[in-house]
Amino acid sequence: MRVLGEIAESPFVISRLSPNSTATGDFIGGWVGKCHGFLHNTVLVVAAILFVAYLAYEARKSLSKLSSRRSYIMIAYYGCLWLVSLLNLAWCCLQAWECTPGKEVVWNVLTLFTTSGMLFLEVSLVAFLFQGNYASGAEALTRTFLISGLVIGLDLLLKTIYLFGFGVQLFIDNNEHIQKVKWGLWVIHKLLLAGVYGMIFFMYNSKWRERLPARPAFYKYITCMLALNGLSLFACTLAANGAHFGLWLYGITSVCYHAFYLPLLYVTFLADFFQEEDLNLENVYYSEMKDAGFFDADWE
Repeated sequence: MRVLGEIAESPFVISRLSPNSTATGDFIGGWVGKCHGFLHNTVLVVAAILFVAYLAYEARKSLSKLSSRRSYIMIAYYGCLWLVSLLNLAWCCLQAWECTPGKEVVWNVLTLFTTSGMLFLEVSLVAFLFQGNYASGAEALTRTFLISGLVIGLDLLLKTIYLFGFGVQLFIDNNEHIQKVKWGLWVIHKLLLAGVYGMIFFMYNSKWRERLPARPAFYKYITCMLALNGLSLFACTLAANGAHFGLWLYGITSVCYHAFYLPLLYVTFLADFFQEEDLNLENVYYSEMKDAGFFDADWE
């Protein structure tokens, strides 16, 4: 435990938070020096900008393939991914608001909608894949979004009540005054998520794996999310017991989630959809050329 304490006190890791700290210098100087520190903020912003830039670069080709395939689920999911990516980019760029007096409410609202949007994508992805690979149709879309909407609606309602009803600062970390109620709520939240991913992971390694989609990418996604939520649960448990190392570890898991979750989701779900279109076109072109006799010389 002494080693963990030294890590948490190290000036080279994510710096401690103090909501009452004030900005010094211009906006850039305040953004760099406040809250989590330069490394934390830079990783978040660079990762968010790169992913949005990649989506923008691939937008024309992606929209063309979506229009040709006409999958309601993929079109809706792609649109949700864009919306959440922009919210996450704004959240990453406005980290200084967490420690700026007078910005508590707007920071809580921004974080509430950003995290709810990302959780919506999590729930929707599992629901989409359980209905079969690339299921299309308005009925499948309605059923999936209904389940996801109910889960996120309940989660959003509970967080709003605790934030603005009971004054529990769920999204503002303070190392000087650790709120055990707040971290207890996060323990329950992370425990539920880890439990869901753990159950699916167990199913993949049991006789019930035939009920799940036979997709290696889905299994790898579940493994990554189980590891992340398990580590986050451990960090919240330590923080709830007053260990500052738990706050540091939770900050690391938060950076990983906001920086890398959306790219992971894109690779797991959407990238294969777009790639399969290219492979199908190549197979069509090959079949047409073969029928036209372009490869007859190879057999002579």
